[in-house]
Amino acid sequence: MHVHVEADSHGHLSLPQPLMEASAKYFRAGDRTPSLDSIAETYRGLNMAAVVFTVDARTRLGHEPNSIEEIAEGAARNNDVLIPFGSVDPLTGADAIDRARRLAGDWGVRGFKFHPSLQGFNPADERFYPLWEALQELGLPAVFHTGQNGMGAGLPGGAGIKLGYSNPLLLDEVAADFPELQIIMAHPSVPWQDEANSIATHKANVFIDLSGWSPRYFPQSLVKLAGSVLQDKVLFGTDFPLITPAKWLDAFAELPIRDEVRPKILKHNAVKLLGLR
Repeated sequence: MHVHVEADSHGHLSLPQPLMEASAKYFRAGDRTPSLDSIAETYRGLNMAAVVFTVDARTRLGHEPNSIEEIAEGAARNNDVLIPFGSVDPLTGADAIDRARRLAGDWGVRGFKFHPSLQGFNPADERFYPLWEALQELGLPAVFHTGQNGMGAGLPGGAGIKLGYSNPLLLDEVAADFPELQIIMAHPSVPWQDEANSIATHKANVFIDLSGWSPRYFPQSLVKLAGSVLQDKVLFGTDFPLITPAKWLDAFAELPIRDEVRPKILKHNAVKLLGLR
């Protein structure tokens, strides 16, 4: 449910170079920018599908994203293994709504990715409600980064990136006001895991993807609930290329989760959420 495409075919990066370097150091990543076709080959070799996306933070970063249209084209070319999500910059107002509708209608994206800290916005601010209403009308899910942030990690002032925008409690307000909008809280939401657990338990339209952390470092409260009351609400994700599927799955195998629950987390919950067959 969580794979980043960090460069397009022209070599344009998803983020300014200092942020790319800082996040690579934070995650100790190897190849930071595999091509879309290379990602497809990796997942095809694993007999696995992947949701692919980038983040449009053009206003906050002063940097255009890598081509989302190219991601959609590449996913169509590799539609046996890749599922494209779009991204729009909420700070662009009405243009974000128009672009979301075009990406869904003309390019076939199956959802949207947001990173409130990187994009510099509070998702609970009502000035962004027209965008959430549009996504609800489109019937497409939205992934929101939550919790600790590898973007800007170790840089002075974290490159100005504010962690508080990724507090999952802000998404509780959105989920309450847009009950038909399917919201995926990306990552273990450290240091707000209890908040995330509570929201996912309380709101039928809220899910948690398990990307961005090796499962061996998951908060114990998340592990416990993933195997019980949240077994239908948690979703396999890696944050590839920052974390590989093999590394994630090896660590996941060590978690004390019942065998009958594991297929839900690894496949069935996502199939249902995305409307796949």
